[in-house]
Parts: sequence; structure tokens; C-alpha cells
Amino acid sequence: VAYANPAWRKLFGRSISGGDVLPVAGFSSDAETAQRLYALVRSSSLKEAREEELKLKNVAGKWVHVGVAPISQQGHTVWRIADSSPRRPMLQSVDSSPRPSVVVQIKPVEKPPGLPAVNPQIPKFIFDAPVAIALIAAEGAIIDANATMSSIVGVELAKLKGKSIFSLLQGQAERETRARLSFLKVGDVSRAPISVTFGDDKAPNKRTAQLFACRFDPDETAGAAYAVYMIDSTGQTALETQYAQSQKLQAIGQLAGGIAHDFNNLLTVINGTAELLLQRHLPGDPSFTDLNTIHNTGLRAASLVRQLLAFSRQQTLEPQVLHLTDLVADWTITLRRLIGERVKLKTEHGRDLWPVLADPNQLGNALINLSVNARDAMQNGGTLTVRTLNLQLKENTRFDQVLMPLGDYVVIEVQDTGHGISKENLSKVFEPFFTTKAVGHGTGLGLSSVYGIVKQSGGYIFVDSEVGKGTTFRIYLPRHTAPIIAKPIEVAKPPRDLTGEETILLVEDEDQLRELAKRGLMMRGYKVMDASCGEEALELFAEHGGKFDLIVSDVVMNPMDGPTLIKEIRKLKPGMRAILMSGYAEEVFRSSPERVDNFLFLAKPFKIQELQGKVKEALEAE
Repeated sequence: VAYANPAWRKLFGRSISGGDVLPVAGFSSDAETAQRLYALVRSSSLKEAREEELKLKNVAGKWVHVGVAPISQQGHTVWRIADSSPRRPMLQSVDSSPRPSVVVQIKPVEKPPGLPAVNPQIPKFIFDAPVAIALIAAEGAIIDANATMSSIVGVELAKLKGKSIFSLLQGQAERETRARLSFLKVGDVSRAPISVTFGDDKAPNKRTAQLFACRFDPDETAGAAYAVYMIDSTGQTALETQYAQSQKLQAIGQLAGGIAHDFNNLLTVINGTAELLLQRHLPGDPSFTDLNTIHNTGLRAASLVRQLLAFSRQQTLEPQVLHLTDLVADWTITLRRLIGERVKLKTEHGRDLWPVLADPNQLGNALINLSVNARDAMQNGGTLTVRTLNLQLKENTRFDQVLMPLGDYVVIEVQDTGHGISKENLSKVFEPFFTTKAVGHGTGLGLSSVYGIVKQSGGYIFVDSEVGKGTTFRIYLPRHTAPIIAKPIEVAKPPRDLTGEETILLVEDEDQLRELAKRGLMMRGYKVMDASCGEEALELFAEHGGKFDLIVSDVVMNPMDGPTLIKEIRKLKPGMRAILMSGYAEEVFRSSPERVDNFLFLAKPFKIQELQGKVKEALEAE
């Protein structure tokens, strides 16, 4: 060995003093490695290039990628070692080049002792290396550089030579690099990386890298010289940004779900009280207009909360087996009315579409949100195309760094010919409260709620856009393969009688909401006893000997929640009928470890009539 860099010495634990053993001594002696190692040694002796995967001797189970190549100038051979440990699946699609450890067999020199002879022209094996390398003079001028350095900094190789390395760096990176180089002594290598960026933040070819440096003085009279190394971290930076974004959206989703739950209690009281007042104040009453305004505004607020819950994937879904051809046809009239006369609506359906399992109302709301956004992007008119088709993925496929598993999907495409979305905004379109519309013309929750609806339905959504050419949203829903059970034809029923004489135990920790629900049930003839918490409800139940026909309870209460209360009551009276009320999704309670079975669910905010209807349904159920 004429020369080994520090990474090689660290890997094999060997010095580079004269007469050191050959590189082959560091590898395992098992049959597979020995056979491959023999092929490498033979190629090395014949001055031929070759690459193999070998197992190390001193690190259990450690595999490395080994390549040999001749150096024509000196007549010697280079051994390059790169880590070939398995990478995590999330990193497979990004450019994450290995960090090589290199042993160079070159002719030993007398000055300076222990260092290789330095040629200002980079040898071919370094020129082709996946790591960016540049030789620079003391003042920062680039003497020579390899192709990877040219690619990372975005400057042609011919123009790179003679250019100052500091002119390529920005702000803090430039100051830190100057300081780092000034402290290096001969033979020193900077171990801590410096993060550098090349290109504008909005540029598609923006690159990031980790910069290292070492100092060598090829001639005592020539002054200081440095080698600068850069490892491309663009792919890793993109993944870190995506991960941070997903964490932020998850946090916002949790916050939105919590706010929505509390807000739903308030809206139930506001809307319910307005509903009761409107029953007593008819259209001719002077107060009717104001009451109606309060009621309608409350309904709009409830719609906004539903969008928050959709984004946080905590809304209640009622999935059905659907054929998207029928769904799109049902919503076409509504879409035509929403987009106006200046926008042309086209529908294109694939043949023999597979069924999907989804909530038709929520999927329709997603179509409306996408269509309204498309209309707003075509102020001067255009074409909105809604397209459906079958898609069979025969292998796992990556879209926008999201891995879609193989399988059958039904696709809904919503395409417009509008002004498009800029690249800097494309990654933000599904963020809540992000909007490019003028103040008062959008809440920024439309696309985020679409995203939540699709995700809660087990699907995927992606967007393609080009400024000036339009935007296409694609929703991928998994094919439903379970047997489809035909529903019996429903015969029109007369208006439902919502009155009753049964005794109901009502449990709600929000005083105003509990009083409103109690009034709404008593006005239909029910006997209602109310409690503000689970413990109080148990005492009432025991005090009256369990003579209740139904329990209506909120879910989130302290210290005893609704599901736990129902379990305790059913220990005393098995088969007790129950209704759970909550602003969270029903699936949250059905899938929780402390779940309770056999209950009806009432989502908040609800109308008084919905509460009355749900109570009647529970009492009439078998």
C-alpha cells in the first residue's frame, strides 16, 4: 500500500507505514467472499476494472462495495470501498450516493513524508467519483475539479477552474468555510460538515450538499493548498422537508380535531336554540329574519367544522359500494350550476368501472371543491373535464415520493384549462388555510378537506400542474372486491311519528347543550333525567332501579367517558339501548381498545329533529 486515506485506515484499523499488508487482508475468508476477492485481485494484476460485493473480516455481517481500477499515469491500481449497507425504503428513490473509502496504490514520495504526491490535474478515478472534489489554492481559486463538483454547483467544468470557491457559496456557508480553512494545519481534515446550498430557493435545480475540506502543501515553497469535498444531500434534504411537512400537517390535524369537537358543542346549542325559536316565530314575525340569519350562519359554521374534521380525518363516514359512473352522473347537474356558463363541463367514463367503497356525499363534496377551484382558475372561461378510469398497478409505484401499493384502483381525474399552479405553491395546496385567492373569497380548507376525505376512504390524491396550461387532480380509490349485496327496494314511508313516552337517561357535561337536548326530547313526550358526568349517571341509574329505556350520552367526559359508562350500566342491565354523541368520527370509538358494541351514533352538531329521530330509531330497533 503506497497510500491510504483516513477512511480506509479507520475501516481496517491499519497504518500506512512502509511494508503494510495488501488490502485483501481486511476481508472475510468465507467461500463466497474469497471467490469474489480472487476475481478482484486477478483483475487488478491484469490492469482491468472490476466491481464486487465483499464481506469484511473485522465487522460482523458488514458488506461493502469494492471496485478496482488501473491508474495509467503511475501504472498502479486503485481500490475503492463504498458502504453497501441496506438503505431504508423511504430513501430508495432519492439520490443518496455512498461515501467512498479509497486506497490508492501510487509511487511513494519523499516530501512531505506520509502524504501522496499531488498532481494539480485530478486523476480519472477521482474525476469519475460520485463525491464532488476540488483542489483549491490558499486564496480560494479552484485549481481543478471533478465532474460531480461541476454538477452540484451548477457551473460548467471549464468555467469552474480559476473561479473562487467562496464566490459559489452564500452567506453563512461562505463565512464558515473561510474560517474552517484558516484553522486547518497540514494534513488536517475537517470532520464536521458545512451545509451549503446552490441555486435559488424557487429554482427547480436547487442543490444542497455537505462540505468537508483538508489541507495539504504539495511544496514547502508553494504555500497552502486544500482539497474540498462535497457530498450531495439534495435528496435527503427533500425527504427531511417532506417529513417536517407531514409532521406539521399531523399536528394541525390533531389541533383541528380538538377545536372542532369543542366548537361542535357550541354550534349545537346555537343552531338548536335558533331552531326552537323559529318554531315559535313564523315568517310574518318581526324577529323571524334575525333568527333565520343566526340559524343559517350557524349552519355555515357547522360546514366549516366538517371541513376541519375532514382534513383531520375524524369525520363520520357512511361508506357504500359505489360505481363512480353513477356518482359523477348524479352530481353533474350540481357541478354545472356551480361552474357557470363560461366554463364547459365534459365527462369521460372508462368502460366497466370497478366498484369502490366510499361515502357518496363526502366524495360528492370532494368533486364540488375541486370543481369550484377549477372554475376560479378559469376566470375567462375554459373546459372542466371529469374523467373516470380503471388502473391496475402490477408493482409498487411512487408518485411525488408517496409509495402506492400494487393493486387495482379506480381513478377520478378533475382537469381544468386554467392558469395553473406555480411550483412553489404546488407542494402547499393541501395545507389547511393556504389559499392564493383574495381575502373573503376562500377559507383555504377546500383542498385540505378533499385530501382528508380521500385519505379517510383509503385512497390517494395527487396534483399535476403547469403555469398557463392548467391543473389535473387525480384521486385513486382502491377497488372493492367483497361480494356486493343487493339492497331491497325501499317503499316510501309516511312521515315518522317522533313522539314517545319512554324514560331516557341523558348524560352531557356541557350544561347548555344538555338543557337544549332535554327540552327537545321532553317536547316530544319523553321523560328525561339528566346527568353532567358518568358517575352522576350511575347514581341516578341505581337510585331509580335501572328503570330507563334508553341512555343518550356524550363520548368525551371526565373522569368517566361515554363508552365506559355504557359498559358499567350494561353490567347492571344487559341489553340497555344506547346512543353516543360526539364531534369526533364514529370509527374512533368502534376501533378503540375500550370500544363498546351495539350503539347508535349521533354526530355533533345535530339538529333537534335529528336527535329526536335517532332516539326513535334506537327505541324501535330490535
